[in-house]
Amino acid sequence: MNLWNFIQGQLLGMNWLNELIGKILVRCGIDVAGKWGGTLQFFLYDVLKITILLCVLIFIISYIQSYFPPERSKKILGRYHGLWANIFGALLGTVTPFCSCSSIPLFIGFTRAGLPLGVTFSFLISSPMVDLGSLVLLTSIFGAKIAAIYTLAGLVIAVVGGTLLEKMRLQKYLEQVATEKPCCCCCCGQKNDEKDEKPRLRFAWDETIGTFKKVFPYILLGVAVGAFIHNWIPQNYVEAILGGKNPFGVILAVAAGTPMYADIFGTIPVAEALLGKGAQLGTILAFMRAVTTLSLPSMIMLRKVMMARLLALFIGICVLGIIIVGYLFNAFQGLLM
Repeated sequence: MNLWNFIQGQLLGMNWLNELIGKILVRCGIDVAGKWGGTLQFFLYDVLKITILLCVLIFIISYIQSYFPPERSKKILGRYHGLWANIFGALLGTVTPFCSCSSIPLFIGFTRAGLPLGVTFSFLISSPMVDLGSLVLLTSIFGAKIAAIYTLAGLVIAVVGGTLLEKMRLQKYLEQVATEKPCCCCCCGQKNDEKDEKPRLRFAWDETIGTFKKVFPYILLGVAVGAFIHNWIPQNYVEAILGGKNPFGVILAVAAGTPMYADIFGTIPVAEALLGKGAQLGTILAFMRAVTTLSLPSMIMLRKVMMARLLALFIGICVLGIIIVGYLFNAFQGLLM
């Protein structure tokens, strides 16, 4: 337990960094106990912590992803059928969250390859909702138990959602996307010897730099919002809206998060601040899922590849799953925290 607490607190949570920044600010004559000083400490600490974790995680996950270009992924998924195929589709989504082309072109490629609709939708749901990066980041803030259950719940939503959509036989509601290319990653279809690590390391490095440039503005925005909530919003306000006394807190969180555009790295500091202000755990996690899975730009992109009826069903299944899981987390918060 002492070793795990060290890993969670000092290695992943980087508590040492928070203490170091606090000491530096005090040396500079800044009162970190005050609102402005506390806001500055929160901002600097979270930006540096998330940036470090972001770069390390993207590099590792992109390296893993280099072994699963779309053609190989299609072959792997093509070996399975029924529920197992949906499960593997959802699991595949956990190792493809940082593709520069995003998960939607991969979804198009899988569909054009003739994979079952349920498999492709299980992948499409799990890719933004569940990934290895979120598992590590959530562990650094909420602990390993909550992070693991959050990940498992996301996989369940992806598998159940994909299975339901497949049972409805809705292939006819997919738009024709014959001119689309499945992916533009430099690792796709590469014929390099798998023992040659240089192309994979170069791909991982390029993905790290590219993804960092893309998401860093959202990190700054998310941390700024989190710092504001943490130091300026009264706790009783947050508790009244997102606390246990409001039975509609989860629904409000999903409604607020759906139009936003961000990823797990931008929502983590907001979630951290809300938790400190008394918001319920399930409500916070529902907000995070809504932001990462149902953002308005993603829905606009999906509308180009599926008809309105199918898109509405996809959104409805995701929203229902997120809300149900959110209330379950709230109901068992005492056991999880």
